[in-house]
Amino acid sequence: MVAALEREVRPLVKRWRTIERDYQGRRFKFYENGQAVLVCGGIGAEAARRATEAVLELYHPELVQSVGFAGALDPALKVGEIFAPRRVIDAREGSNAEMATGFGVLVSVDTVAGAKEKAKLAESYGAQVVDMEAAAVARGAEARDVRFMALKAISDESNFAMPALDRFIGERGQFRTGRFVIFATLRPWLWPRLIQLAGNGAKASRALCAELERHINQLKKAEVSGEELHPISKAVN
Repeated sequence: MVAALEREVRPLVKRWRTIERDYQGRRFKFYENGQAVLVCGGIGAEAARRATEAVLELYHPELVQSVGFAGALDPALKVGEIFAPRRVIDAREGSNAEMATGFGVLVSVDTVAGAKEKAKLAESYGAQVVDMEAAAVARGAEARDVRFMALKAISDESNFAMPALDRFIGERGQFRTGRFVIFATLRPWLWPRLIQLAGNGAKASRALCAELERHINQLKKAEVSGEELHPISKAVN
């Protein structure tokens, strides 16, 4: 599993074994639990690409999942709902990955999407949700002929006025919490929205981790029985 930030998956991995390993001059923190491993690669496509390559090279998984938060483009989707897309589209280059299971479309973009951007994405791509990492994870998995899935929890609804967060994302995909706290402290008019965003994130994290736990148990049962749950997805240009 490849996530962006630990806060998205903390309820799942808090009791998992933690190990740090180096890959191509970078150090990654992996969370291990039996046959499952999770890495938090950071925010954005480049961070997700590096983390995917690291987990593929170091662990040789049979299935790679892009997991974490996503924004709703469809007004019917509410905070905490789980979305497993059938198609993942890269808005930057137009490629897409098709899965044999799931429903609907996720589009990956390179900036944090606000309400206006979400409306444009929904119209342009016929997508229901947006994130920043899934397409990069899909490309990495496809390059190695490894099965791919995406599992996302809605953390912000289609009409949510997202604060300007891009400036607080570092070059390696880390969120600069200290700078953001200073920024927010000096802008009390943002506090209600930030409090809501934090609450939304907590709700999304709980829902996501419960679903991932259920899915991991399903995969364990499938491994014992020899069942093939999902065929290899292919990236289509």
